[in-house]
Amino acid sequence: MNSNQWMSLLGLANRARKITSGEELTIKEIRNGKAKLILLSADASVNTTKKVTDKCKSYQVPYRIVESREILGQAIGKEARVVVAVLDGGFAKKLKSLLD
Repeated sequence: MNSNQWMSLLGLANRARKITSGEELTIKEIRNGKAKLILLSADASVNTTKKVTDKCKSYQVPYRIVESREILGQAIGKEARVVVAVLDGGFAKKLKSLLD
């Protein structure tokens, strides 16, 4: 997996205002059907991981695990982020292909 590619794509999605980050906001976007892909850091707490992945499963939202919260935050030019929701189908599709 070339982390630079997906990170710059995520940065682009961020600048296009097509993502949201943080557990509460992400759960909200999954619920209202706007989340197309969830990126979860491998070092998220067990609790957060379970909550987010359960929500993804019940709403059929795909998710991918990325190395760490630092990398996730760095990709969107913010502090460490544990979870990011991608709200655009095009970005989500491309990110999935880069992360698979």
